[in-house]
Amino acid sequence: MADLRKFAEDLVNLSVKEVNELAKILKEEYGIEPAAAVAVAAAPAAGGEAAAPAEKTQFDVILKSAGGAKLQVVKLVKELTGLGLKEAKDLVDAAPKAVKEGVSKEEAESLKAQLEEAGAEVELK
Repeated sequence: MADLRKFAEDLVNLSVKEVNELAKILKEEYGIEPAAAVAVAAAPAAGGEAAAPAEKTQFDVILKSAGGAKLQVVKLVKELTGLGLKEAKDLVDAAPKAVKEGVSKEEAESLKAQLEEAGAEVELK
């Protein structure tokens, strides 16, 4: 049991870059979609709490402003959303604007961290 606790602690302490690399490895080498793995892991925990209030499961990642590094933010938005360069620039120029809507908490936090690292101001709703 101690090994599983250490494993859980190691997972919690991963950086955003390490989480992205882990997701890539899980998908490419094992055929596991990370979002599906999170849903499967969360399902048993949800059944054990009968009277707990429902936790929000879907989030919108809102770009409030591009900050001082607009070019990096446009490139990152393009990469994260799959939009073309012009569409990504238009989205950044239209801030505040949703970058992604209806994503899991983990994905929303990952997107927020990446965007903030690039210099953007981001909000989760």
